[in-house]
Amino acid sequence: MAKLIELQSHQDSRGVITVVEQILPFPIKRIYYMYAMDGSKRGGHRHRKTSQAVICLQGSCSIYCHDGMKEQLISLDNPRKCLILQPADWHRIENVTGQAIVMVLASEEYSTEDYINEPYA
Repeated sequence: MAKLIELQSHQDSRGVITVVEQILPFPIKRIYYMYAMDGSKRGGHRHRKTSQAVICLQGSCSIYCHDGMKEQLISLDNPRKCLILQPADWHRIENVTGQAIVMVLASEEYSTEDYINEPYA
């Protein structure tokens, strides 16, 4: 099941730095980010192998998750929040604010064979 973790941040008079180091349960093989989104829902799939860490760097969004047994709706409204998605987590990004920037750190490189689009019954 998806798990929300808090990233370590350090603040001083110059601002805040948030670090993703030795906290993810997988090595990072792919990084991508989404922005200038029109409010449409994104995702709508799960994976065969890929685990992901989702961070909303700016603005906010919600992630709907379903692992075949349990459903969750998780709000990402702070860049210190990091949602860990397991391969079995069917997920969809929704409720995206206008200026949101959503970054994803993935355990695998992109492969169309890794995607399962059908939601759980």
